[in-house]
Amino acid sequence: MLPPDPLHSLWGTPFGVHRFQQAEAVNPTLVRVFQSMRATDPTSSKVPSAFYASRDDLLQRIQLPEWTQLVRFIVDSVRQTVVLANQGAWPESKPGLQIAMRGIWFQISSQGSHHDVHTHGNCSWSGVYCLQVDSPAERMAHPVRGATNGVTRFYGPHFNRLGGAAMDFGNAYLQNSHLDIAPVPGQLVVFPAWLAHQAMPYQGGAERVIVSFNVSVHAAAGTDQLHPYGHA
Repeated sequence: MLPPDPLHSLWGTPFGVHRFQQAEAVNPTLVRVFQSMRATDPTSSKVPSAFYASRDDLLQRIQLPEWTQLVRFIVDSVRQTVVLANQGAWPESKPGLQIAMRGIWFQISSQGSHHDVHTHGNCSWSGVYCLQVDSPAERMAHPVRGATNGVTRFYGPHFNRLGGAAMDFGNAYLQNSHLDIAPVPGQLVVFPAWLAHQAMPYQGGAERVIVSFNVSVHAAAGTDQLHPYGHA
């Protein structure tokens, strides 16, 4: 039961934003690896296209210390965000956690390419890590795209309520329905997999190179159920 209060704000959307301290040393090596993988992909055109996405099996395909560092950083960051997001929701005796990587892949974009609005399935959390993009000043100087050039746009859970809805001062809180997060090399954004998002069109001197992933979170042993069977 909710206690008396003039306003209760419910069902917030958790986000985690993390910085990889080894990004300057690790990112350039991984960018070269990804570009080589694109160039040698038998299913890809010999002329690099404006948008390329790898298969999601990079854990099995890349064996490099730089890659291991990045994956370890991703897993540790997801763990931090998940623990904070679930404060008060888990049972008092919290289980040990296993972060299961359900897929991890890279994307390379340029020449105004984009990734349309979508969500991720078969997982509870997703993330995007930026390895390379134009500097903020160069990226935002684009004469058409401006500040939205290459950003990741997230749509709030009430976004679908706006279609055909009456718009007035009473629901002004609904009308700020999206959040743009700028691509910054070394930055990782962790977000709920159900959250609709898109990569906005990007054009710049450097290709926009990112790593995306899906994870699920499980108890180290026993059931993943929050409550014993037979109880509400």
